[in-house]
Amino acid sequence: MNKPEITFDDFTKVDIRIGTIIEVNDFLKAKKPAYQLIIDFGDLGIKKSSAQITQLYAKDDLLHKQILAIVNFKDKQIANFISECLVLGVENDKKEIVLMQASSPAIKKGEKIS
Repeated sequence: MNKPEITFDDFTKVDIRIGTIIEVNDFLKAKKPAYQLIIDFGDLGIKKSSAQITQLYAKDDLLHKQILAIVNFKDKQIANFISECLVLGVENDKKEIVLMQASSPAIKKGEKIS
């Protein structure tokens, strides 16, 4: 199902950045299985996110992984946790979330996607 068409100006309002996961914790109070991620965005700072990515990713595999995230959403409370950014992923045919990530680890933390 396609979403409504947006303008280029709408797209430019979305701030997508490269971040490095520096901490991963189980999110036991989430309704669906999830992790609590702590992500370093360089000069932009450290942000937290809840991510339903437990099916494909073990906690140890996520540490130091560079990911893409939208960093200018309003904070969202999920159970007892405040999520400050949205980690981007794609749902595969098994309904598992596959992370969108940098193809090269040399990309600087906090770089803006354009």
